Amino acid sequence: AYDGAIEDLELEPVDAPDVNVEQLEKGKPIIVELEVTVKPEVELGDYKGIEIEKLEYNVTEEDVEKELESVQRANGRIIDIGDRESQDGDILTIDFEGYIDGEQFEGGTAENQDLEIGTNQFIPGFEEQLVGKAKGDEVDVNVTFPEDYFQEDLRGKEALFKVTIHEIKERELPVLDDEFAKDVSEFDTLEEYRESIRKRLEEEAEDREQVELRNRAIEKMVEISKIDLPEVMVDNQIDNEINEFNYTLQMQGMDMEQYFSITNTTMEDFMEQARPAADKKVRAELILSKIGEVEEIEVTDEDIDAELEKMAKQYNQEDVEEFKSNMRKGDLEHIRSGIMKNKAVDLLLENIKFI
Repeated sequence: AYDGAIEDLELEPVDAPDVNVEQLEKGKPIIVELEVTVKPEVELGDYKGIEIEKLEYNVTEEDVEKELESVQRANGRIIDIGDRESQDGDILTIDFEGYIDGEQFEGGTAENQDLEIGTNQFIPGFEEQLVGKAKGDEVDVNVTFPEDYFQEDLRGKEALFKVTIHEIKERELPVLDDEFAKDVSEFDTLEEYRESIRKRLEEEAEDREQVELRNRAIEKMVEISKIDLPEVMVDNQIDNEINEFNYTLQMQGMDMEQYFSITNTTMEDFMEQARPAADKKVRAELILSKIGEVEEIEVTDEDIDAELEKMAKQYNQEDVEEFKSNMRKGDLEHIRSGIMKNKAVDLLLENIKFI
């Protein structure tokens, strides 16, 4: 009865209904009142004349050299430094114990930790105090935790780390020449390899421009459109993001409780931080759907087949037809909706006015 009423009234519920039984007596009709939150109306801003600052990400010689140096470092050999003292770029194996006001603190202790001096992977000021040291040295390192440190209870606090240096090694880098290019790539000369790096970086820069442009266009539409957004839609989006984040943590061998313990936060903190982005995301989805409706954007079977083939390739599914046949109706509708919204964004980009 509920589904039939929803269909007859042409409503689009966004949440489960609240049920109020008004009459339930023997010999009398059952009367039930259902209150349901429905998809809100969207008042679109002028989506064919939005103004956006032109974006341009240029690839420089410095960018190419940095990428080349990164590959060079990745192919370097780690060797013992012998008797000399540590210097910038060396890789130290250390134990450390952290103290605040004379007391050890949680998370401030480690054994056989590798630290490459100059990478700034530790607290500011930590690495510099290990320069000029020798294997076997015990060093007192005094630092102050940054005001924006991820653990709130440590922010701005002074700490002493008692460090023991077990090993000091260095990275021996290969010479950048044609032989290096042959070893790490399909190219015969270093110049050819360098040019391939430039081409890849330029393609990545172009992709970045497009992603940023699409995001800015959507943000502008959220800004200029009007929606009386039901709070339950934002709550549902936050729930989705919690589930996705929890799945990501599980893939890393962690759960939400461990994450909250490490970051000294709570589920309430997480939900509060997620709310603004969730609100924008829901508004963006509604706006793009409305543009698709107004413009009568069509999604063809060819569009869906192309998307399914792309997805099959991403999931390493060789039998594309079998992959398609395993799709549920709900999955296909989700894919159709995604394609339509992408087309709506394309339409926005076609009508952008750059300033």
